[in-house]
Amino acid sequence: MDLNQPIVVLETPIVRGESEIKQVEVVRPNAGSLRGVRLAELCQSDVDALLLVLPRITVPALTKPECHALDPVDLIALGGKVIGFLQPKSAA
Repeated sequence: MDLNQPIVVLETPIVRGESEIKQVEVVRPNAGSLRGVRLAELCQSDVDALLLVLPRITVPALTKPECHALDPVDLIALGGKVIGFLQPKSAA
């Protein structure tokens, strides 16, 4: 997984109405996107923390129900992008 590439191609596309979402862009979060989340939990890939943040930083914006229905493989891939954004550039 290339942490410099913000696009995640989903293993299991999300069905939204009559269309399918096959890839999702993860946008670098700002402090407002992270409100209500313990950063330590987010860095540890805590599922509840990820489910709270992902609807705020995905394009197209995923809904809470869509995030809750994500395939675990896709959740891990999206979470990896989020964690990558939280690491200092010197750690990359």
